[in-house]
Amino acid sequence: MVEPVESDFADARIVERVRQLLDDPAHVGNPLFEPLAELLQLATRQGERMERLIRIADGFQGAAMERHESLVASYDRNLRRLEKVVRISDLYHEGMRELSESLQAAATTDPLTGVGNRRFLMERLSEEQDRARRMGRPLTLALLDVDRFKTVNDRYGHEVGDQLLCQVADTIRGHLREYDICGRWGGEEFLLLFPEAGTEVMKACERVLDAVRAIELPGRPVGHCITASIGLTQVDYSSRGYSEGVNRADALLYRAKELGRDRIVHDFASQSPAD
Repeated sequence: MVEPVESDFADARIVERVRQLLDDPAHVGNPLFEPLAELLQLATRQGERMERLIRIADGFQGAAMERHESLVASYDRNLRRLEKVVRISDLYHEGMRELSESLQAAATTDPLTGVGNRRFLMERLSEEQDRARRMGRPLTLALLDVDRFKTVNDRYGHEVGDQLLCQVADTIRGHLREYDICGRWGGEEFLLLFPEAGTEVMKACERVLDAVRAIELPGRPVGHCITASIGLTQVDYSSRGYSEGVNRADALLYRAKELGRDRIVHDFASQSPAD
């Protein structure tokens, strides 16, 4: 709304003074009476026009203020809605990310033992072979098989057999380096991968077999020892890589079974196979 200024009050006092002079009968015959009367009428009309303009301006100003307040309120509402949409979107993407990670974990984890499954091992074998070739470092792998596992299932039941596989998986993980890799290759077989390691992994494999012998099963007779056999080899980059390495480890594992089980058989050139 337009606020009155000091000059407006001065003009109003002059108009009122002229009106009072014209109302005085003593000035009726004065030659300035009629011009002053006309000026008063003109001033009155101008004042009325000014008041109308002020009311119109006030109306426009009020409408503009209301429009501004309405726009601000609308902006605030839309901003709150947008923030809500962003929060929902963030939650959705977080949920999708967690779901993707869960699906990825489910796709690469053995549901019984909790270690990596065959798909996980194949991916890591490829990655570690490429890294070892690039850095010129050795890469050693081993296949471990629980001896006479079918007998455990037949004698004690599949539930006990499952417990044994879980304990073997925990035993392997507990005796490897932080960056070594293990997973369930299939059935009662586990694959162990040793990046940047050569023949020194023999000691780690021996510790694993010692720990397997210490596993106790419910209902197992005294003296009935759980054992495992290992085939151990190094990946040869000049050949077919890890695929041939896994095949060699499998053949060495079969040789360990033939030699009486509960042992490590390797093809390291600097050492003779363990009996």
